[in-house]
Amino acid sequence: MTRILLSTALVTLLAAPVFAEEGSLLLDEGIKARITAQLTAQGYEVRKIQIEDGEYEAYAMKDGQKYEVFMDKDLNILRTKD
Repeated sequence: MTRILLSTALVTLLAAPVFAEEGSLLLDEGIKARITAQLTAQGYEVRKIQIEDGEYEAYAMKDGQKYEVFMDKDLNILRTKD
């Protein structure tokens, strides 16, 4: 019985969606897709997305230049840094 419970717990943990959370921000595959779509429409090529200091931070390329794009919880761009 113990072996079955441990196996079930392991499968449940492995099947859980991968997400990161900091404060009130949630970074799951849906949020990543929305950020990527929004920035792609603006000409960016998104490389990585994370949460830093209570903001979404996307590492992206545009016109051969590297950028960090910072966004709030509503996905409004707060600032960019090259």
